[in-house]
Amino acid sequence: MTMTTLTEKNTATREISIIRILNAPRELVWKVWTDPEHVNQWWGPNGFTNTIHTMDVKPNGKWLHTMHGPDGTDYPNEATFTEVVKPERLAYTHINPKFDTTVTFEKLGDKTKLTMQMVFATAEERNFVVEKHGAVEGQKQNISRLEEHLSKMLEGKELVITRTFNAPRELVWKAWTEAERLAQWWGPKGAKIKVHKLDFNPGGIFHYYLESEHGVMWGRFKYLEIVKPERIVFTNSFSDKDANIVRAPFSNDFPLEIMNILTFSEQEGKTTVLIKGSPINATEAELNFFNNMFSGMQQGFGGTFDQLEEYLAKATK
Repeated sequence: MTMTTLTEKNTATREISIIRILNAPRELVWKVWTDPEHVNQWWGPNGFTNTIHTMDVKPNGKWLHTMHGPDGTDYPNEATFTEVVKPERLAYTHINPKFDTTVTFEKLGDKTKLTMQMVFATAEERNFVVEKHGAVEGQKQNISRLEEHLSKMLEGKELVITRTFNAPRELVWKAWTEAERLAQWWGPKGAKIKVHKLDFNPGGIFHYYLESEHGVMWGRFKYLEIVKPERIVFTNSFSDKDANIVRAPFSNDFPLEIMNILTFSEQEGKTTVLIKGSPINATEAELNFFNNMFSGMQQGFGGTFDQLEEYLAKATK
């Protein structure tokens, strides 16, 4: 990427960036990023509110707003939009401190891959806002608030399951990401799991089969986003022995792929796991079938999480 206002060509030491896969269609993500009524509800780090004076989303359009910190401090902001390509790309220059921001919205079926990059003129300017104002953590909180806002708009359309485990986040993370640990708890209660392959990297897969009283069943995850030790985004599907996606053995109306956003948060030595799942590119019949299975899937995950809890209890002794 070339920006004529910048004094150095290499942006690696001058940028703050984040990539997040959002469980919402691109058109909706674009709307909540460019409509001031929506932006007003999620922009800024935790605890901040906003007054948007003007937001003219077009090339050379102005974005003037005041962020109100939780301590009562006001932070006036001024930016000029430099590029608007609906619904793919948005760029603007922030005036003080000066930096150029590019936001891209990549369509992933009915989900969205969001990339936000802030580029400063020098590494020193970038480091100043990181050290003085906590810009890296602030950006993460900002995008998390966007995600929460989208989740509220889509409430009732995704499966939500949460459990707090009496174990540190580092151990819970390992339980989800290491083959020998997954083999001790993943799957329906009482089933025996065999890990065939685990490539825990973006684009990699977790391929396994389960043995139960109902026979043998293959499954797979495909990892889309990994932010250690906070977040894993993956799709899960029924599969064959060669890791090809197949229909569920119990119904042709069950969606072929479910996208899951898995987060880990720790407080006082305990870890809360939150998982949100929804189908990808599903038909109306598949969506209806998925929604009608919420109670059964919650019960199934409850049994799986019971097994995780038992494993963690043994691992922490």
